[in-house]
Amino acid sequence: MSRFFERYEAEPSRFFDEVISHEGRPRAHYNKLLNRFSQFSSDDIKARRQILNIFFRNQGITFTVYGLEEGIERIFPFDMVPRVLPAHEWKIIEKGLEQRITALNKFLRDIYHHQKILKDKIIPAELVLGSQHFRREFIGVNPPLGIYIHVAGSDIIRDGEGNYLVLEDNLRTPSGVSYMLQNRQAMKRAFPVLFEKYQVRPIENYPQELLRTLQEISPVTRREPNVVLLTPGIYNSAYFEHSFLARQMGIELTEGRDLVVNNNKVYTRTSRGLERVDVIYRRVDDAFLDPLVFRPDSKLGVAGLINAYRKGNVALANAIGTGVADDKVIYSFVPKMIKYYLGEDPILQNVPTWLASNPSDLKYILANLGSLVVKAANESGGYGMLIGPESTAEQQEKFAELIVSNPRNYIAQPTISLSRHPSFYNDTDLCGCHIDLRPYVLSGKTTTIVPGGLTRVALKRGSLVVNSSQGGGSKDTWVVDE
Repeated sequence: MSRFFERYEAEPSRFFDEVISHEGRPRAHYNKLLNRFSQFSSDDIKARRQILNIFFRNQGITFTVYGLEEGIERIFPFDMVPRVLPAHEWKIIEKGLEQRITALNKFLRDIYHHQKILKDKIIPAELVLGSQHFRREFIGVNPPLGIYIHVAGSDIIRDGEGNYLVLEDNLRTPSGVSYMLQNRQAMKRAFPVLFEKYQVRPIENYPQELLRTLQEISPVTRREPNVVLLTPGIYNSAYFEHSFLARQMGIELTEGRDLVVNNNKVYTRTSRGLERVDVIYRRVDDAFLDPLVFRPDSKLGVAGLINAYRKGNVALANAIGTGVADDKVIYSFVPKMIKYYLGEDPILQNVPTWLASNPSDLKYILANLGSLVVKAANESGGYGMLIGPESTAEQQEKFAELIVSNPRNYIAQPTISLSRHPSFYNDTDLCGCHIDLRPYVLSGKTTTIVPGGLTRVALKRGSLVVNSSQGGGSKDTWVVDE
């Protein structure tokens, strides 16, 4: 075993370790990696870390942390030990995600048209119609191809037995794909020999696949529809990603002030004059898209956009109103959606979830706050969350008050010990860090899932929170042919 892994404590009796089996032996798909790392000295690791740091610094790969008094823009933390997924395991994830996103698209089409699933009482109507992201103004509106979710990022974890479970679905403006792409480029520079030892499935075609998906939903027939990316601007936490993707796709990066609506058509201001816009890949939430329809104080969108959208003169990705499907309360019903719309059993299971809006669940949640993970229905980035085993009595009391005051807004799940993966604690020692996986699903005329995704890692020792805003980082994810 590699000198670095000889000192590694996998604790397989407590956690599912991605590299070391319950029997204490390396898993077969990691043998080449361990062999290669056995040839490295500490100086070799330091040299590669320097290569990686220079790459990330030169590329400006950053994210923004809100609420800090010091500089808020940071280099995205990265761990150099890649996650390796054998092809047969990836096949299960891929099929499960395609099934899940298909059902979620059918759900959105249903609730914005006939609401059959509500009339059949598969999901309580009040939970859907009462969701803060349900847009009743868009009932009856038909998005191109009948698809609402064009870009999805579902978070997948493994339980103690290694089973893949879906933790949540990100269906509004999922982020992180730029880090997935840049992680791959960085690893190719720092570990070229290791790459040659594996048949790693490529991911570099993601920007082209995304552009193809966006062009497919264009409301006008022309050889090259005009697609733009709408960003909230440089102060948004994902601005690096917005500019990166626009550059990779060869499309304009625009802000609301760059757009104008005339006669229910959208144009972008250019040095050549106004140019018609056919498709907007928007990274702006619904509420800020159009001050005439949503928040009147918004400066991030453009007045008149929604009328142009309703008239079918411009397409938006994702469609307006998809947020109701990534409401964490609605998430708990996805297995029932799959059965209802597709007549199939879910390939990927959900994490067990209690709804505070259900009186019996509420009673259980309040009695077990110290052992559960409690989440607000529409928060993300690790905010609005209580991790019971790590919380104080005072924090639990505060959350109990929040839950009782608005039970519709909270769910609870058991504290699952996410699988662990060895990660460098320094240049000589590895420690087991909890991880998850966010694959990206593109839906146009066909469904495309690039192999792998973004593996997020909780780099704080013992932490279960993988979000970058809470001290998390990422790894490259290799889907390898066997």
